[in-house]
Formats: sequence, structure tokens, C-alpha cells
Amino acid sequence: MPKETYIPGLFSLFQQYGYDGATLTKISAATGLGKASLYHHFPGGKDEMVASVLSYSESWLQANVLQLLASKGSPQKRLQKMCDRINDLYAGGTQPCLLAILQAGTGRNIFHDQVKTLLATWIGAIATILIETGLDEALALQRSQDALIAIQGALMMSQSLDDASLFQRTIQQLPQVLLHERVSMD
Repeated sequence: MPKETYIPGLFSLFQQYGYDGATLTKISAATGLGKASLYHHFPGGKDEMVASVLSYSESWLQANVLQLLASKGSPQKRLQKMCDRINDLYAGGTQPCLLAILQAGTGRNIFHDQVKTLLATWIGAIATILIETGLDEALALQRSQDALIAIQGALMMSQSLDDASLFQRTIQQLPQVLLHERVSMD
């Protein structure tokens, strides 16, 4: 089988355990491959596996988020579609974010630049929609960053409190929050 066959299982594994927690035993169980077969498919070891998972994530983000955000339609509908896809990705708030998990432990030193690029691309795509609505570029960027902060924070809180409704509420309200006039705190 081609190595791409094993990427979804590896995605789930690294999403759950991160770089440091994904042991060879867990990797073998997730893929059904023994040590020799793993190194046949991934000669660069765990680093190559995570790099492959990040490439898969980038492709997923491109197809399921960035293309939606760049498509035709009202900003509200495009943002809602993005939120629907993100809700699916995180199983309604019950699954952690792979990118966040990879920023913990030694994985941060290895994959930080790739994660940073993925997040910056996503933030930029949201900002583009907000600029289309007439929002100032600096405020659009800030709201886009706030959107990812809200998503990540809601994921963490939902999992910590065993209450996925926190994530679902955040995801459901996010398009309106992004498009609503911000009240000055001065």
C-alpha cells in the first residue's frame, strides 16, 4: 500500500498524543505496520510521518477552508461554511487541534515554522473576507486572529470541561462575531 494510506491514522494518532506521546508501539497500532514496514514507508522516521501529516493537513485546509473562503457568495455564508468544516474536523469540539498539539514538547522545535505558516495562511484568508466587507485591514487581521483564538480556546475548554457545547456555541456564533461592528473599549 502507498504511504498515503496511513496518513489518516497517523493524523488521528498525532492529534491525540502529539509528537512526544506517539510511541513506536502506538504508531504501529495506528497503521497496522511493523517497525521495518514503517521505516520502509517513512525512512525519516517519526519526523517524516509528522511532516506527511502536516502536508495532509495543509491539503485539507486548502480544500475545505481556504477554497471556501475564496469562493463566491456572501461573507456570512462563506464564513459559516468554514465553521461547518472546522466543526466536522474537530468532531463538534471533542477532538483536539493537531497544530496546537504539535506546538507542545519537542515537536515545537521541529514543526513550528510549518504550523505557523498554516495558521498565518488561514488568518489571512479570513482577513481577506473581512476586508471585502469594508473593514480596515488592521482590524480585519485582528478579528481573524481573534477567530482562531476563539476556536482554539473553545476546543481547549470543551475538552477540559468535557462540554463540547462550548466549542459548538463558539463555532456557531463566529461568523456573526467576525462581521459585527466592534465596539470601542476606549
